Amino acid sequence: MAGTLTNPKKQTKGIVGAATLKSMINDERTKNKFKELLGNKAAGFLTSLLNTTNGNKQLQEAEPQSVLKAGAIAATLDLPIDPNLGFAYVVPYKRKYKDNRGNWQEKNEAQFQLGYKGFIQLAIRTGQYKKINVTELYEGQFESYDPITDELKYNLDGKISDEVTHYIAYFQTTNGFEKYNVMSKEEVREHAKKFSKTFLKSSSSWQTNFDSMAKKTVLKLLLSKFGILSIEMQTAQKVDQAVIKEVEPNGNVEVEYVDSPDNASDIVEEETADNDTQSDNEIVENFNSEDLF
Repeated sequence: MAGTLTNPKKQTKGIVGAATLKSMINDERTKNKFKELLGNKAAGFLTSLLNTTNGNKQLQEAEPQSVLKAGAIAATLDLPIDPNLGFAYVVPYKRKYKDNRGNWQEKNEAQFQLGYKGFIQLAIRTGQYKKINVTELYEGQFESYDPITDELKYNLDGKISDEVTHYIAYFQTTNGFEKYNVMSKEEVREHAKKFSKTFLKSSSSWQTNFDSMAKKTVLKLLLSKFGILSIEMQTAQKVDQAVIKEVEPNGNVEVEYVDSPDNASDIVEEETADNDTQSDNEIVENFNSEDLF
Protein backbone atom coordinates (compact mmCIF):
# COMPACT_ATOMS: atom_id res chain seq x y z
CA MET A 1 0.00 0.00 0.00
CA ALA A 2 1.46 3.31 -1.06
CA GLY A 3 2.63 5.50 1.77
CA THR A 4 2.55 2.60 4.24
CA LEU A 5 5.36 1.02 6.22
CA THR A 6 5.61 -2.57 4.99
CA ASN A 7 8.29 -5.23 4.84
CA PRO A 8 10.42 -5.66 1.72
CA LYS A 9 10.75 -9.18 0.29
CA LYS A 10 10.30 -11.80 2.97
CA GLN A 11 13.50 -12.75 4.74
CA THR A 12 13.29 -16.22 6.22
CA LYS A 13 16.43 -15.89 8.27
CA GLY A 14 16.42 -12.20 9.00
CA ILE A 15 20.14 -12.09 9.73
CA VAL A 16 21.69 -8.97 8.24
CA GLY A 17 24.60 -6.77 9.21
CA ALA A 18 24.56 -3.36 10.79
CA ALA A 19 26.02 -2.08 7.52
CA THR A 20 22.62 -2.64 5.88
CA LEU A 21 20.88 -0.50 8.46
CA LYS A 22 23.55 2.16 8.02
CA SER A 23 22.86 2.20 4.28
CA MET A 24 19.15 2.68 4.92
CA ILE A 25 19.76 5.43 7.46
CA ASN A 26 22.08 7.22 5.04
CA ASP A 27 19.36 7.21 2.39
CA GLU A 28 18.35 10.86 1.91
CA ARG A 29 14.66 9.94 1.83
CA THR A 30 14.96 8.26 5.23
CA LYS A 31 16.67 11.36 6.61
CA ASN A 32 13.90 13.54 5.22
CA LYS A 33 11.16 11.38 6.73
CA PHE A 34 12.70 11.55 10.19
CA LYS A 35 13.31 15.28 9.75
CA GLU A 36 9.56 15.69 9.20
CA LEU A 37 9.05 14.15 12.64
CA LEU A 38 11.95 15.60 14.60
CA GLY A 39 13.11 18.68 12.74
CA ASN A 40 16.70 19.55 13.58
CA LYS A 41 16.88 16.66 16.06
CA ALA A 42 16.54 14.06 13.28
CA ALA A 43 20.25 13.65 12.52
CA GLY A 44 21.11 13.11 16.17
CA PHE A 45 18.26 10.64 16.59
CA LEU A 46 19.35 8.54 13.59
CA THR A 47 22.92 8.56 14.88
CA SER A 48 21.63 7.37 18.25
CA LEU A 49 19.66 4.59 16.53
CA LEU A 50 22.76 3.43 14.68
CA ASN A 51 24.92 3.65 17.83
CA THR A 52 22.33 1.66 19.77
CA THR A 53 22.42 -1.03 17.09
CA ASN A 54 26.21 -1.07 16.90
CA GLY A 55 26.36 -1.54 20.66
CA ASN A 56 24.13 -4.62 20.64
CA LYS A 57 25.31 -7.70 18.73
CA GLN A 58 21.86 -9.30 18.65
CA LEU A 59 20.27 -6.08 17.42
CA GLN A 60 22.84 -5.97 14.61
CA GLU A 61 21.40 -9.29 13.43
CA ALA A 62 17.79 -8.07 13.50
CA GLU A 63 15.91 -7.30 10.32
CA PRO A 64 16.93 -3.71 9.55
CA GLN A 65 13.41 -2.68 8.55
CA SER A 66 12.14 -3.68 11.99
CA VAL A 67 14.87 -1.57 13.62
CA LEU A 68 13.88 1.44 11.53
CA LYS A 69 10.18 0.94 12.33
CA ALA A 70 10.88 0.78 16.05
CA GLY A 71 12.96 3.92 15.68
CA ALA A 72 10.14 5.59 13.77
CA ILE A 73 7.74 4.96 16.66
CA ALA A 74 10.23 6.40 19.16
CA ALA A 75 10.57 9.44 16.90
CA THR A 76 6.80 9.78 16.66
CA LEU A 77 6.62 9.82 20.47
CA ASP A 78 9.70 12.09 20.60
CA LEU A 79 11.46 9.80 23.07
CA PRO A 80 15.23 9.13 23.03
CA ILE A 81 16.29 5.51 22.48
CA ASP A 82 19.63 5.66 24.26
CA PRO A 83 19.31 2.67 26.64
CA ASN A 84 21.29 4.55 29.28
CA LEU A 85 18.48 7.14 29.56
CA GLY A 86 15.67 4.64 30.13
CA PHE A 87 12.89 6.36 28.17
CA ALA A 88 12.54 3.91 25.26
CA TYR A 89 14.39 0.92 23.90
CA VAL A 90 14.87 -0.99 20.65
CA VAL A 91 15.21 -4.61 21.73
CA PRO A 92 16.07 -7.68 19.60
CA TYR A 93 13.60 -10.54 19.72
CA LYS A 94 14.55 -13.90 18.24
CA ARG A 95 11.91 -16.51 17.51
CA LYS A 96 11.49 -19.75 15.56
CA TYR A 97 8.79 -20.64 13.06
CA LYS A 98 8.01 -23.28 10.45
CA ASP A 99 8.10 -22.28 6.81
CA ASN A 100 5.73 -23.73 4.22
CA ARG A 101 8.12 -26.62 3.68
CA GLY A 102 7.87 -27.66 7.30
CA ASN A 103 11.41 -26.57 8.10
CA TRP A 104 12.23 -24.62 11.23
CA GLN A 105 13.57 -21.15 10.55
CA GLU A 106 14.79 -18.41 12.86
CA LYS A 107 13.82 -14.75 12.73
CA ASN A 108 15.28 -11.85 14.65
CA GLU A 109 13.17 -8.69 14.77
CA ALA A 110 13.47 -5.45 16.69
CA GLN A 111 10.83 -4.86 19.34
CA PHE A 112 9.91 -1.41 20.64
CA GLN A 113 9.77 -1.02 24.41
CA LEU A 114 8.97 1.93 26.62
CA GLY A 115 10.63 2.44 29.95
CA TYR A 116 8.74 3.75 32.97
CA LYS A 117 10.47 7.10 32.42
CA GLY A 118 8.91 7.21 28.96
CA PHE A 119 5.41 6.77 30.35
CA ILE A 120 6.04 9.49 32.94
CA GLN A 121 7.36 11.83 30.24
CA LEU A 122 4.27 11.32 28.06
CA ALA A 123 1.98 11.87 31.06
CA ILE A 124 3.74 15.12 31.97
CA ARG A 125 3.26 16.42 28.43
CA THR A 126 -0.52 16.17 28.73
CA GLY A 127 -0.60 18.84 31.45
CA GLN A 128 -3.25 16.73 33.20
CA TYR A 129 -1.06 15.32 35.97
CA LYS A 130 -0.06 17.29 39.06
CA LYS A 131 1.97 14.38 40.47
CA ILE A 132 3.09 11.06 39.01
CA ASN A 133 5.67 8.60 40.27
CA VAL A 134 6.61 4.94 40.56
CA THR A 135 8.98 3.44 43.10
CA GLU A 136 9.90 0.37 45.09
CA LEU A 137 9.42 -0.31 48.79
CA TYR A 138 11.94 -2.35 50.72
CA GLU A 139 11.41 -4.92 53.43
CA GLY A 140 9.96 -3.21 56.48
CA GLN A 141 8.62 -0.14 54.65
CA PHE A 142 5.26 -1.45 53.45
CA GLU A 143 2.50 -1.55 56.07
CA SER A 144 -0.87 -1.98 54.34
CA TYR A 145 -2.98 -1.13 51.33
CA ASP A 146 -6.79 -0.96 51.21
CA PRO A 147 -7.94 -1.48 47.58
CA ILE A 148 -11.45 -0.28 48.44
CA THR A 149 -10.51 3.12 49.86
CA ASP A 150 -7.21 3.24 47.95
CA GLU A 151 -5.33 4.05 51.16
CA LEU A 152 -1.66 3.15 51.32
CA LYS A 153 0.29 3.06 54.56
CA TYR A 154 4.07 2.88 54.58
CA ASN A 155 7.07 3.88 56.67
CA LEU A 156 10.19 4.81 54.74
CA ASP A 157 12.20 4.75 57.96
CA GLY A 158 11.19 1.13 58.56
CA LYS A 159 13.61 -0.37 56.03
CA ILE A 160 15.36 -3.42 57.47
CA SER A 161 17.04 -4.84 54.35
CA ASP A 162 17.77 -4.17 50.67
CA GLU A 163 15.14 -6.71 49.61
CA VAL A 164 12.39 -5.11 47.50
CA THR A 165 8.94 -6.31 48.54
CA HIS A 166 6.52 -4.01 46.67
CA TYR A 167 6.24 -1.68 43.69
CA ILE A 168 4.02 1.39 43.92
CA ALA A 169 2.70 3.60 41.11
CA TYR A 170 0.82 6.80 41.92
CA PHE A 171 -0.64 9.83 40.21
CA GLN A 172 -2.72 12.85 41.07
CA THR A 173 -4.45 14.78 38.30
CA THR A 174 -4.81 18.54 38.21
CA ASN A 175 -8.46 18.22 39.28
CA GLY A 176 -7.45 16.35 42.45
CA PHE A 177 -8.19 12.74 41.46
CA GLU A 178 -5.51 10.39 42.76
CA LYS A 179 -4.91 6.68 42.42
CA TYR A 180 -2.41 4.01 43.48
CA ASN A 181 -1.41 0.70 41.98
CA VAL A 182 0.26 -1.53 44.55
CA MET A 183 1.82 -4.86 43.57
CA SER A 184 4.05 -7.12 45.60
CA LYS A 185 7.25 -8.30 43.95
CA GLU A 186 5.75 -11.77 43.66
CA GLU A 187 2.60 -10.38 42.00
CA VAL A 188 4.76 -8.59 39.44
CA ARG A 189 6.72 -11.78 38.85
CA GLU A 190 3.54 -13.80 38.30
CA HIS A 191 2.21 -11.13 35.93
CA ALA A 192 5.43 -11.30 33.92
CA LYS A 193 5.32 -15.10 33.74
CA LYS A 194 1.75 -14.92 32.47
CA PHE A 195 2.28 -12.29 29.80
CA SER A 196 5.88 -12.84 28.65
CA LYS A 197 7.04 -16.03 26.95
CA THR A 198 10.67 -15.04 27.44
CA PHE A 199 10.41 -14.21 31.14
CA LEU A 200 12.70 -17.06 32.20
CA LYS A 201 15.26 -16.56 29.44
CA SER A 202 18.54 -15.16 30.72
CA SER A 203 18.61 -12.56 27.94
CA SER A 204 15.10 -11.23 28.61
CA SER A 205 14.65 -7.73 30.02
CA TRP A 206 12.85 -9.28 32.98
CA GLN A 207 16.04 -11.12 33.93
CA THR A 208 18.55 -8.41 33.07
CA ASN A 209 16.60 -5.42 34.43
CA PHE A 210 13.75 -6.69 36.60
CA ASP A 211 13.43 -3.51 38.67
CA SER A 212 12.85 -1.21 35.69
CA MET A 213 10.45 -3.67 34.04
CA ALA A 214 8.51 -4.00 37.30
CA LYS A 215 8.18 -0.22 37.66
CA LYS A 216 7.05 0.09 34.04
CA THR A 217 4.47 -2.66 34.56
CA VAL A 218 2.79 -1.21 37.65
CA LEU A 219 2.74 2.29 36.14
CA LYS A 220 1.46 1.12 32.76
CA LEU A 221 -1.35 -0.86 34.39
CA LEU A 222 -2.32 2.12 36.54
CA LEU A 223 -2.43 4.53 33.61
CA SER A 224 -4.29 2.13 31.33
CA LYS A 225 -7.05 1.62 33.91
CA PHE A 226 -7.40 5.03 35.53
CA GLY A 227 -5.21 7.57 33.76
CA ILE A 228 -6.11 10.41 31.42
CA LEU A 229 -4.67 9.15 28.15
CA SER A 230 -3.62 11.51 25.40
CA ILE A 231 -3.30 10.23 21.82
CA GLU A 232 0.43 9.81 22.46
CA MET A 233 -0.22 7.79 25.60
CA GLN A 234 -2.76 5.58 23.84
CA THR A 235 -0.18 4.92 21.13
CA ALA A 236 2.42 4.15 23.78
CA GLN A 237 0.13 1.61 25.44
CA LYS A 238 -0.37 -0.09 22.08
CA VAL A 239 3.21 -0.20 20.79
CA ASP A 240 4.98 -1.11 24.04
CA GLN A 241 6.76 -4.46 23.74
CA ALA A 242 5.59 -4.96 20.16
CA VAL A 243 7.19 -5.52 16.79
CA ILE A 244 6.01 -2.66 14.59
CA LYS A 245 4.60 -4.16 11.40
CA GLU A 246 3.05 -1.16 9.70
CA VAL A 247 2.80 2.59 10.24
CA GLU A 248 0.17 4.35 8.17
CA PRO A 249 0.26 8.04 7.19
CA ASN A 250 -2.81 8.74 9.35
CA GLY A 251 -0.94 7.59 12.44
CA ASN A 252 -2.51 4.13 12.73
CA VAL A 253 -0.01 1.48 13.77
CA GLU A 254 -0.18 -2.26 13.16
CA VAL A 255 1.76 -4.29 15.70
CA GLU A 256 2.52 -7.88 16.62
CA TYR A 257 3.02 -8.91 20.24
CA VAL A 258 5.55 -11.63 19.57
CA ASP A 259 6.34 -12.12 23.27
CA SER A 260 2.72 -12.74 24.25
CA PRO A 261 1.86 -16.33 25.22
CA ASP A 262 -1.34 -15.93 23.18
CA ASN A 263 0.74 -15.35 20.07
CA ALA A 264 1.43 -18.54 18.15
CA SER A 265 4.20 -16.93 16.15
CA ASP A 266 6.72 -19.51 17.33
CA ILE A 267 4.98 -22.03 15.06
CA VAL A 268 3.66 -20.08 12.11
CA GLU A 269 3.51 -20.92 8.45
CA GLU A 270 5.28 -18.42 6.22
CA GLU A 271 5.86 -18.40 2.49
CA THR A 272 9.42 -19.15 1.53
CA ALA A 273 10.96 -17.71 -1.59
CA ASP A 274 13.14 -19.89 -3.80
CA ASN A 275 16.12 -18.01 -2.45
CA ASP A 276 15.70 -18.14 1.32
CA THR A 277 18.21 -15.44 2.16
CA GLN A 278 18.59 -11.98 0.72
CA SER A 279 22.01 -10.43 0.58
CA ASP A 280 22.57 -7.06 2.22
CA ASN A 281 22.69 -5.45 -1.21
CA GLU A 282 19.35 -6.98 -2.19
CA ILE A 283 17.75 -5.74 1.03
CA VAL A 284 18.99 -2.21 0.42
CA GLU A 285 17.84 -2.32 -3.20
CA ASN A 286 14.36 -3.46 -2.18
CA PHE A 287 14.14 -0.95 0.65
CA ASN A 288 11.87 1.99 -0.13
CA SER A 289 12.14 4.68 2.50
CA GLU A 290 8.95 6.20 1.11
CA ASP A 291 7.25 3.28 2.87
CA LEU A 292 8.39 4.46 6.29
CA PHE A 293 5.28 6.61 6.81
